[in-house]
Amino acid sequence: MNATVSADDELLYVVEDGIARLTFNRPQARNALTFAMYERMAAICAQINEDRAIKALILTGAGDKAFASGTDISQFRAFKTQQDALDYEARIDRVLGALEQCRVPVIAAIAGACTGGGAGIAACCDIRIGTEATRIGFPIARTLGNCLSMSNISRLVALVGPARAKEMIFTARLVEAPEALALGLLNEVVPDVATLQRRAVETAQLVASHAPITLEVTKEAVRRIRRTLTRDEGEDLILRAYMSEDFREGMEAFLGKRKPAWKGK
Repeated sequence: MNATVSADDELLYVVEDGIARLTFNRPQARNALTFAMYERMAAICAQINEDRAIKALILTGAGDKAFASGTDISQFRAFKTQQDALDYEARIDRVLGALEQCRVPVIAAIAGACTGGGAGIAACCDIRIGTEATRIGFPIARTLGNCLSMSNISRLVALVGPARAKEMIFTARLVEAPEALALGLLNEVVPDVATLQRRAVETAQLVASHAPITLEVTKEAVRRIRRTLTRDEGEDLILRAYMSEDFREGMEAFLGKRKPAWKGK
């Protein structure tokens, strides 16, 4: 048994017997991601691509309340200019693109809420396993008034189709596990967190035992089939959302734990 472990306080990374595990470790913040966590996740994906001994990657969140709830909202307070918004979405597209293009099969073990950017991360994974308490969604129309990155829109539409993607975002609802399974947002649902973690390892071990080149080329072929909007194609949409009064109001209301007063401008 060969194990390597690296960690900062907020993103834990361990490799054991060819299976890598990355854990979002901010349970007190529902595993919301800081910009540093995004960058470290991208760096880990690059590291995995160079290490042929690694055969699979498991993503999970600490605790049982949330897989990941997206970007830590407090970091948006630094947004002042159009370039801030464009740089943020460029970062999200780059980091999630690195995850999506990670050489090995990526398995998301999703306990609890999987929302916003966390749901975007899950959509990049190849296999998603949840529990009966898992809920998935993009509640930004209710909370922040911003928009998904163009790549995240593309991934969501590829998973559930355009009509369902719009319905999920328009209603801002979280999809419960049985419906998520039917829609393809989840590949499997298990009873509880203990079973989830065991099943994620079993799945990782299974795919790790198979021909790696077959898995790699299949993964890349599926990625190439899907039409992905570029950031440039959606730049006007990004700026309209992030430069709006509603986004600023949504952010302050979220952090202040009050209901936002939308103005539509």
